[in-house]
Amino acid sequence: MTDLEPLSPEEGVERFLAFREPSVRKSTMQNAKTRLGHFLDWCETAGIDNLNDLTGRKLNDFVRWRQGDIAPITLQKQISSVRMALDFWADIDAVEPGLREKIHAPELPDGSEARDIHLEADAAEAILEYLDRYHYASRKHAVMALIWRTGMRRSTVRALDVGDLHEDEHAIQVVHRPESETPLKNGEKGERWVYIGPDWMRVLQEYVRENRTPATDDYGRHPLITTSWGRATGDTIYQIVNEATQPCEYGLPCPHDRDPSDCEAREKRQYASKCPSSKSPHAIRRGHITHYLSQDVQPEIISERSDVSLEILYQHYDARTAREKMEVRKQHLPS
Repeated sequence: MTDLEPLSPEEGVERFLAFREPSVRKSTMQNAKTRLGHFLDWCETAGIDNLNDLTGRKLNDFVRWRQGDIAPITLQKQISSVRMALDFWADIDAVEPGLREKIHAPELPDGSEARDIHLEADAAEAILEYLDRYHYASRKHAVMALIWRTGMRRSTVRALDVGDLHEDEHAIQVVHRPESETPLKNGEKGERWVYIGPDWMRVLQEYVRENRTPATDDYGRHPLITTSWGRATGDTIYQIVNEATQPCEYGLPCPHDRDPSDCEAREKRQYASKCPSSKSPHAIRRGHITHYLSQDVQPEIISERSDVSLEILYQHYDARTAREKMEVRKQHLPS
């Protein structure tokens, strides 16, 4: 247990903003002030006058307090700002280390991102080749392999346990476990077995044996993707993917004329989304589905494998151009 030093929410926010101001744009500062202003409003409403008193449950109260008033994607951005502040406050002994892992952003609903925002197949393969060569079987390698090769939602990746890997079958069993805080988006209907193949199963098994942080969750389960605090949060997975998809992270020159040595997006993992080229887990999932559609895999198979209805698949996940759709149809027409 860390010996905490009392700090009011107002002073905590002031210190954090002063720390951030020299390294960010004015628009970024203004956004942070606005988002943390809502956090201060909640602290006043909840009677919190010392940041030492923040807990995971109280942070959940903040999320619920904001949830009914704003769009899910806006809520995610607000929580991201609070999480960065929590990281800073932990460094100055105002909150417990790791508290940032206990504030969870609800998963974005299907279709909340523009349909054309997706990871292209050639970029995905370049990322996985780079990870295979330089970070084999790392946590980042495991997460990217899972999402790109299976099209799973990040909440599904988070819900997996070590025991859900079936090495002999080269497959992953996806299970709805709401009683221990890992529900699937579509409940029991989302339960399924997903074939990943021997090569990618070998990556996951090697990750478990060599690089997985040993941890159990609050229910005695053994999460597949872990941090030093236990089961990885959805936001940790989000940040891992943001970081992995920055071009400079997998050996490409920056397409935005930035110097990686002083780029804000590379300062810390939680800032990785500030890279214009970084992608979210949802964009990886959309890229996976689009790639399989382009390869003429039957939509019904993709629908079952990725746990998405055909209506939602076509409406929100099919990022193919009209020309690419024609090329797939051509294969089924008489010459």
